[in-house]
Amino acid sequence: MTHVRISTTHIVSAPTALVLRILRWLEAVPYWLLALPLRLAAATVFWNSAMVKLANWDTTLYLFAQEYQVPILPPAVAASMALAIEVTCPPLLMLGLLTRPAAAVLLGMTAVIQVFVFPGAWPTHIQWAAMLLVLLCRGAGTLSLDYLLWRRLRSKPA
Repeated sequence: MTHVRISTTHIVSAPTALVLRILRWLEAVPYWLLALPLRLAAATVFWNSAMVKLANWDTTLYLFAQEYQVPILPPAVAASMALAIEVTCPPLLMLGLLTRPAAAVLLGMTAVIQVFVFPGAWPTHIQWAAMLLVLLCRGAGTLSLDYLLWRRLRSKPA
């Protein structure tokens, strides 16, 4: 078996060295590259939902009145709030602008959908929540308007 020296104190087998190189390469992937598909995927889910609502508002109102059963809110108010969230937050995620607040709002909406509307769809909702939690906790990354704005704000003298 071939051995490879990876440091002055460690000698490992060639297959182990290959695995270590691959792991180092994967760990070096910049966060913005990981956040970008999360932003686009989460945005697409909610944007598509908004487009369905807009395609037939009467059907949307019917569904909110008869099927979705969101507590406390009248169906028309719940439908309007859902649409407002779904047309504002996805573009913010795509641009990486106000990413954390947008992710928080969509995470809240996901929780409402899970608890009150489609409790059996938790496998889908947990995927949405996972994407949104990463964005909430880590932000949009350096390829975003958030990054550009924060960099500009930090560079201004106090």
